[in-house]
Amino acid sequence: MTHPLRNLPTPPLYSRSLDFEALYREYPPAPEYFDTVYRLPTERIRELQEARFLETMRRGWEVPFYQLHWRKAGLEPGDIRGLDDLHKIPSYDVNDLRESLERNPPWGDYWGLDVADGASMPLVLQTSGGTTGFPRPMIYSPRDREVMSIMGGRRLLMQGVRPGDLVQVTLSMGMTNAGMVAREYIWKYTGAIAIPTGSGASTSTRRQIELAQHYKTNVMIGIASYLRHMGLVARDEMNIDPRSLGVRLVLCGLGPDSRDSLEELWGATVLQQYGSNESGMVASECMDRHGLHIHEDGYVIEIVDPETSRAVPLGDKGNIYTTCLYKYAAPVIRFNTNDVSAFCTDACTCGGTHKRLQAIFGRADNMVRLRGINVFPEAIGTLVGQDARCSGEYFCTVDNDSASGAEEMLVQVEAANSNVDRAALTADLERRFKETLSVRVEVQVVDGGALDALTGLSVTSKIKRLADRRKRQ
Repeated sequence: MTHPLRNLPTPPLYSRSLDFEALYREYPPAPEYFDTVYRLPTERIRELQEARFLETMRRGWEVPFYQLHWRKAGLEPGDIRGLDDLHKIPSYDVNDLRESLERNPPWGDYWGLDVADGASMPLVLQTSGGTTGFPRPMIYSPRDREVMSIMGGRRLLMQGVRPGDLVQVTLSMGMTNAGMVAREYIWKYTGAIAIPTGSGASTSTRRQIELAQHYKTNVMIGIASYLRHMGLVARDEMNIDPRSLGVRLVLCGLGPDSRDSLEELWGATVLQQYGSNESGMVASECMDRHGLHIHEDGYVIEIVDPETSRAVPLGDKGNIYTTCLYKYAAPVIRFNTNDVSAFCTDACTCGGTHKRLQAIFGRADNMVRLRGINVFPEAIGTLVGQDARCSGEYFCTVDNDSASGAEEMLVQVEAANSNVDRAALTADLERRFKETLSVRVEVQVVDGGALDALTGLSVTSKIKRLADRRKRQ
């Protein structure tokens, strides 16, 4: 009988799956990136993108999802000749990916690989957060994953992370991508050391603070709302001034959250970035804080009116459409993220030549139409964050009035402390919301921490801000 340790299969080794030096020439890590590609003339960036886009299209036609999606729109191979034809490609969003998963469970048909390919190629499986359904699986080839890490390393060095720093990662760990890929790029491309505490579901908020104090964390990475929550728990429940911890950088997807209040709470510089499970690290704010620099050697970003599928005028708001120029296992071509942004119209003082996003203003699919008015929960969050009597936490519920059937929105906000005059805060916020949103909403002030069960703040990196309970006709 042959011993089980004999004739073992030879697994694919990651170190042999890539020509790393060739990859670094194609996608330079920091700091070389900032002396080369980051400062290329616009026409040279376009040349890079054109070549990589055509290769991405060739790969897209090998993937069943795109074959079906594009042929429904009348496209055939060869119809798209370059980036000037990009607008002709039908976009897709998470709903199309969900339909793909229903057609072909459990992985869908948007991968260009199969799990069986793991026998010959090291593959990584991660998922979306799953806040609006079952998590969407995403597969990454060695090249996909390594370029994502290169982009993440660029982002951190751009924002002031230096070798030897202790970077506490408070993003979710496990199946979701954010925390795991952050640990990878910190380790591989910064010289800093990751402290992967994960979200509050992995490590309680109090323990997070104790670890930051004990290990002397000097950089925090996470979701803005959770980092604010951490600071408030330290200050109000543990009698620890967050500013005494020595954190000098708070790096997060800021969105509509208040930078000033977060900086005041932590006594640290707050810098933001933008990315997604499907695409990785798309754009990053530099230390000059004049917009988020897109890594245009890896992405083509459009700001689009989703009704027309055409670009909006420069500087106007629209949906971010992402085309990823390096992904092989699961190409991303005109993905409507439903994140709302706008391009900057001027140059950054840092000298970078790539396009920049002004900010992430919210999500188009979070918008609710209330009595004929478009209302974004993120806009409500911005107003809540501007009032020092609030902790910054809020939750919106839309429902039909039980008696009249009229549409109503309730905005619950957490008081900053027990001394807040709740009646005055309620009246002031209701007036401010009416002035800004042009529609009346009801405000309810609640205790600090009372909204956690609704938002999931302490247990997930995907914070919920809206429940729409209206009866559908």
